[in-house]
Amino acid sequence: MSEFERLLRKYERVDKEGRPVKTGHKSELSYKAMGEQEEFVRIPKERVAVLIGKKGYTKREIEGRTKTKVEVNSETGEVFITSTKETDDPLAVWKARDVVTAIGRGFSPERAFRLFNEGEVLEVMNLSDIIVGSESNALPRVRGRIIGRKGRTREIIEEMSGADVSVYGKTVAIIGNPLQVEVAKTAVEKLVKGSPHSSVYRYLERRKKDLEVEGAGYTLME
Repeated sequence: MSEFERLLRKYERVDKEGRPVKTGHKSELSYKAMGEQEEFVRIPKERVAVLIGKKGYTKREIEGRTKTKVEVNSETGEVFITSTKETDDPLAVWKARDVVTAIGRGFSPERAFRLFNEGEVLEVMNLSDIIVGSESNALPRVRGRIIGRKGRTREIIEEMSGADVSVYGKTVAIIGNPLQVEVAKTAVEKLVKGSPHSSVYRYLERRKKDLEVEGAGYTLME
């Protein structure tokens, strides 16, 4: 048997007339081509119930939309996401990972599901990395500046940028297209570093015009 015939038989079955008969479903072949993919995420234990959802609805929805397997350890908050034979999107495991991460960072499942849309991305900012000053009340103070009275500042950032924003623990998570995320992220950074709210609102007003005229690509203007 030649090397070509050996390789052919490895992936195809040949009938008695020598005609190749393909085996396996297209998704199985894709699964073999991509190989098993796996991602690991750890979320706060208090967010595990939200991730699983009532009667497991949220977890099943993530699995159904991405055709992946999501395994949740309720005791540790560890989440393992793996591809399956039905997975046909090479980015599916990453999409599921980002949705899980978003829920872990305080987003409701409905808002986190925005990440299933084409072109939407997740950015998670660690406030500890950008806070100026080391006083003990720095984090609560900064969180308060981002959220604003009755949540109004966060709402303004969302309204002006088009992104969704969640302030949870030591992080700020942002969902949107790349330009929306960049605008919201810059606004948050300005607040963290002490810029007056009025200055941040003016920045958002200027950038809103960029967002309104964006085309197929994302061109960031400073």
